[in-house]
Amino acid sequence: MNPTDSASAATRRYHRLDISQPAFWARDFRTRDEVFAQLRAEPGLTWHAPPPAFFPHDEPGFWAVTRHRDIAQISRHPELFTSSLGISLDPMPVEVQRPTTFFLMMDPPQHTRYRRLISSAFTPKQVRRIESQIRDNAAEIVDEFLTDLRSGQPTDFVDSLSRKLPMRTVSDMIGIERSDREGVAYAAEAMFSSSDEEYASLEERATFFMTQFGILHGAGTDLAQRRRQDPRDDLMSAIVEAEVDGHRLTDEEIGAFMVLLASAGNDTTKQTTSHGFKALVDHPAQREWLLEDFDARIGGAVEEFVRWATPVIHFARHAVTDTEVAGTRIRAGEKVVMFYCSANRDETALDAPHIFDITRGPNPHSGFGGGGAHFCLGAWLARMQIRLLFHELLTRAPEVVLGEPEYVHSDFVHGIKRMPVRLA
Repeated sequence: MNPTDSASAATRRYHRLDISQPAFWARDFRTRDEVFAQLRAEPGLTWHAPPPAFFPHDEPGFWAVTRHRDIAQISRHPELFTSSLGISLDPMPVEVQRPTTFFLMMDPPQHTRYRRLISSAFTPKQVRRIESQIRDNAAEIVDEFLTDLRSGQPTDFVDSLSRKLPMRTVSDMIGIERSDREGVAYAAEAMFSSSDEEYASLEERATFFMTQFGILHGAGTDLAQRRRQDPRDDLMSAIVEAEVDGHRLTDEEIGAFMVLLASAGNDTTKQTTSHGFKALVDHPAQREWLLEDFDARIGGAVEEFVRWATPVIHFARHAVTDTEVAGTRIRAGEKVVMFYCSANRDETALDAPHIFDITRGPNPHSGFGGGGAHFCLGAWLARMQIRLLFHELLTRAPEVVLGEPEYVHSDFVHGIKRMPVRLA
């Protein structure tokens, strides 16, 4: 048991390795993981200071959960670790988190009901329609990318390719008008990346964050109201009509789902595409191996793209009662933060985790969460988009040279803001 376990949260000593400050998250992924590797090697969990916050708070700190097996344990026991008290590493009022995260801050059985409601809208007909739209969009986006690439002008892989498919998918699925798509896409990206100085200073972040939330939430509630009056053959109409055990989603709830879909469903797939393509360019033999039998091999490759990218760095839970994880006593109400970025480089769970390997199998990564009730609802959609986009990209694009990526400064998203690309 850790020597600090008996201390109260207010007097417990913080770990010597500081993973809370913005300076830590400004380091590259591999350098950060050298610190996480030290934390994984520690007995039990480690206690850390709360990060600098743009909302007033009285949080004393958090337990860092860095090992794959411990994240799985917490994820699969919502009766011991609740989502309802907040899921953010950054100190943020529950009143702010709840409307911006929809059912991510719910526990079973409430979470189960809402998950069933959303899932019921994805009928086989809707899924076939979505797949057809994604296939068409992927071909069109690669056409546009190749035109940009051959123009001789500087081309940014993120702007020209990886950011386009997820937002078009979301827009087509729920029926966002073309004139509104750029504004919605920016709001989604900015919410995920609001800790980056390019979007807002520390003093401005609370207002900036809530402004982007308002744009997304307003777009969802407005669209829901219009679909109630004028149903169409799209996902939003299906969500409006969805019913489970006599319960339907309100316009406010649909607005909250819109925030979740547009932000989580957009940025995560975008980042996996960017990181995955960079890894293939850096490992040309693996690209060749994949292309030798693309249909049979892309499934495993997508899992490695997600593991390698780990686009979502963490989520938090709070202990419901006094309990124990890895020999560390966790008191009721204390925050535990599950660092998926660390779990996906855990040598005890994965062979040679610092090596990019699309032949990896098994691949029990935590890129879609640690399992349990909150396993990513949109995992199937992300996999479908990545599979169809990489088919177009790898079978049609010529050899390219990538410049140095510019990364998002964030403790939540492992993101690439820009990545120059040119013909080889």
